[in-house]
Amino acid sequence: MRLAVTAYVSAAALGLSACAGMTPSERSAATGAGIGAVAGAVIGEDTGSAALGAVAGGAIGWYLGCRQEGRCGNVENRRQHYDQRTGRYYFHDPQSGRYFYENGEPYP
Repeated sequence: MRLAVTAYVSAAALGLSACAGMTPSERSAATGAGIGAVAGAVIGEDTGSAALGAVAGGAIGWYLGCRQEGRCGNVENRRQHYDQRTGRYYFHDPQSGRYFYENGEPYP
């Protein structure tokens, strides 16, 4: 049992060392999968639990990384900037790199 846990931890550490060029969502997914696999192996003591833990950890990690990038879910604060000329709020969309009013019209 101790040898299996050591192998899982070593594999996770080796896998995480290759995360330098990844986006936050990819990095979080890999980290979550590694942590989930180790936790599943320790708790369930079989490979099925490790695989289930890896899948669950990867999904949770991806979602948290995606939220960190601002691509997933609703934008929490759409009122980022105020245009005094028009009296309206506008926001920056990180995916497109463009600015929009709250109703979706492009900001000039």
